[in-house]
Amino acid sequence: MNRTATVRARVEPNLKADVEKLLHRLGVTTTEAITMFYSQIRLRQGLPFSVEIPNAVTRKTFETTDRGEDLNTFDSLDEMFEKLDKC
Repeated sequence: MNRTATVRARVEPNLKADVEKLLHRLGVTTTEAITMFYSQIRLRQGLPFSVEIPNAVTRKTFETTDRGEDLNTFDSLDEMFEKLDKC
């Protein structure tokens, strides 16, 4: 397929660098990722994920975990699922 249209966007440099590293690990170019994103928007007739304003509990959780507080770590998936089963 001929690609003749250009998409230009300004993003924060660290975000761009981080995402490009991840895409490289996935074997996907930035152009391919944008094309996939656009294709999903067309297919779903909207964004391919929900966009919501976080409620107060979610915002507080984000703030707490961003500070590195109230985090749970596990040595294995089995250990994590055992803990989740007890909830």
